[in-house]
Amino acid sequence: MSRRCQLTGREPGFGKNVSHSHRRTSRRFDPNIQTKRYWLAAEGRHVRLRLSTDAIRTVDRIGIDAAVARIRARGGKV
Repeated sequence: MSRRCQLTGREPGFGKNVSHSHRRTSRRFDPNIQTKRYWLAAEGRHVRLRLSTDAIRTVDRIGIDAAVARIRARGGKV
């Protein structure tokens, strides 16, 4: 599975590890993706979303219905 947030679209960043001798090796900065289950009252069912912790706070602020509408507007499947 890809490390991508369904709501914000956040995905891994790439960079370098730099050792004491300044040798550089590639690394990834993965977003903190969590699987969260919400009750979607409008459809009478639970939905399971893969969200970053920042997106979980966004859902708490705007509500699950508005968040699902944003995901669907981006072309995501819920």
